[in-house]
Amino acid sequence: MPTFELHAQLKQDCFVIGQFELCQVLLLNDSQFPWFILVPQCDNVREIYELTPQNQQLFMQESSYFSQQLATLFQADKLNIAAIGNIVPQLHIHHIVRYQTDKAWPAPVWGKLAATPYTAQQRDERIANVKAACNLLQ
Repeated sequence: MPTFELHAQLKQDCFVIGQFELCQVLLLNDSQFPWFILVPQCDNVREIYELTPQNQQLFMQESSYFSQQLATLFQADKLNIAAIGNIVPQLHIHHIVRYQTDKAWPAPVWGKLAATPYTAQQRDERIANVKAACNLLQ
């Protein structure tokens, strides 16, 4: 696999918590929502259709597996999964656990509330729980 560089905005806004075969797994630094981002480790890709057919399949497998683990781990009412990319052009897919009781429900979370950063303890616990549930590679 060629060298891969995570977009600067994602580096600034997220914690890298591990990876699957294709995707890096990030935790967005907003403690109001269990909000994760999968980033296929492919250079110069903005859209899912730009992945090779093999990587499209692998992405769907990883995203589906990750979604199922998140839904179970967090007892989600709903998952919001989206590839927006209007600000960060690098392909990245948001996986956001939603509850009917969350602050933004039923609206999308984008631009709704200012981020509330994790404390170090909250971050470490969230990362450890997700790593254990998803068998992430380092």
